[in-house]
Amino acid sequence: MADLSHLSLLDGAFLHLESPEMPMHVGSLALFEAPPPERGPWLDAVRAHVLSRMHLAPVFTRKLALMPFDLANPVWIRDDDIDIDYHIRHTVLPRPGTMAQLEALAARLHSSLLDRSRPLWEFYVIEGLEDGRIGFYSKVHHAAVDGQAAVAMANSVFDLTPEPRRVKPPRAPRTHRYQLGVAELLGAALGNQLDQMVRFAKLVPPLAGAALGTARTVITTRLRRGRGAAKAAVGTRLKLAPVTPFNASITNQRAFACASLPLAEVKSIGRTLDASINDMVLWLCATALREYLKDGRELPDRTLVAGVPVSLRAEGDTSSNNQVSGTLIDLATQVADPMARLDAIRAATRAMKAEMGVFRDLLPTDFPSLGSPWLLSGLASLYGRSRMAHRLRVANVVISNVPGPQVPLYLAGARMTGMYPLSIVVHGIGLNITVQSYMGQLCFGLIACRRAAPDVHDLTERLHAALGALRTLGASVTAARDEASASAEAMAAEAIASAAASAGGSARPARAPRRKGPAAKAASAASAAPAASAASEAPAAPVAAAAPVAAAVPITAAAPVAPASRRRRTPAA
Repeated sequence: MADLSHLSLLDGAFLHLESPEMPMHVGSLALFEAPPPERGPWLDAVRAHVLSRMHLAPVFTRKLALMPFDLANPVWIRDDDIDIDYHIRHTVLPRPGTMAQLEALAARLHSSLLDRSRPLWEFYVIEGLEDGRIGFYSKVHHAAVDGQAAVAMANSVFDLTPEPRRVKPPRAPRTHRYQLGVAELLGAALGNQLDQMVRFAKLVPPLAGAALGTARTVITTRLRRGRGAAKAAVGTRLKLAPVTPFNASITNQRAFACASLPLAEVKSIGRTLDASINDMVLWLCATALREYLKDGRELPDRTLVAGVPVSLRAEGDTSSNNQVSGTLIDLATQVADPMARLDAIRAATRAMKAEMGVFRDLLPTDFPSLGSPWLLSGLASLYGRSRMAHRLRVANVVISNVPGPQVPLYLAGARMTGMYPLSIVVHGIGLNITVQSYMGQLCFGLIACRRAAPDVHDLTERLHAALGALRTLGASVTAARDEASASAEAMAAEAIASAAASAGGSARPARAPRRKGPAAKAASAASAAPAASAASEAPAAPVAAAAPVAAAVPITAAAPVAPASRRRRTPAA
């Protein structure tokens, strides 16, 4: 029993929802510089390298054991007979070996199901690229890993130097049992169900308290700010997403394209616009989707809605199970103004973070799963084969951003130059955009049902165009701030000059005390003569002193009336 591990309800859902049209594995397409020829065939080096590292991540060495009659979720058991040649395969691109050919091959590989009688992972070494690089496609079932766990799995295989690090060899397995008995499986399932019921019961009171607190917030918002603000507080969950080509039942055919954008530049523009990297990714995707649908005359009047996965994994947790939830975010694709679109996305993500701050530590990642294989499989089949996928539109697209390493990674001596994710598309949401950062790049992987978006490469072109629009937006905001700062400095300087001139023009000499009698008259006459003489020699002095005061007063007084940010705009033609 030491090697037996239960799948959570969420892990099991990825198994039970799977069908030939809807594979539930995640993958990536990495590019490597070819190692020196003297090292020998890279395929052999990769197989030997992975074989020596498999004990570092449980996903490499465990497989599924199904429950009798599918009464509950399967369990993981250790597989002591792994065929490394089956799991790590080799293929060569036909000439000329373009990037488009590599993307098409990755799409085809991603459309096929994994063999559930083996550990749920496969790697492909792909040679024949015209630039001499080597492709490396990998896929792992989502029942075994989520996004963060996949990164931890990759860390067990990849190195930080061309020379692979030394790892401690695995211990010899203690058992060679191939299949568990029926009684043992049923006993394990019953014990796991009781344990999950106890855990769920403990979570009910804090979840109810958090839900009550959220309801009070919405009611308070409604009373204070009116109905419109309360609707904004509730978010997008109470409405259906608009109709797009992506919202339909899917087939097993896939289309894939990838793109790279500079991470440092996007971050820099984000700081200028007071937006996070997630805000920038959502804005880039929203802008690309808006232009893509607009060109096809398919842009809805209402905003597209993105399903955004949210990790519930605690920092430092490297376990291989799924710890993820999700939320919905409006992309403001109906808004033509780029800055207004960013403002809407930024407000939506901040509201989402506030909401997740309340529920994140309370959301369970496991529930009692008795009967879930039947229930989930039946619901998935009904949803895909009926028209429900066209009508129950929860979201239009899934957008995910996974942070990755910013240092070079190596596999069996070869240096990685790029890593592009391939995720999952499901009935009703035929497009998935997953972004992973690597080595100063934002690596976009766009996977779609070929029926929903056959021209997915057009979306990557729109992403590059969106980056150009983002640069223009950042430059305009920077220029406006510089202009406002210069205007403020000029106004301050004029105010200081005005105040100094006013103080100089209003200064008068102190009066001499009056003197009585003839002596006083004589003294007064004597002092008047030099003053008249001085006045006749320099008659313009009082005018020159008064000029700055007269010029500065109107500017200072008028400045608050029409600042740069409130000037009337000329209506667009």
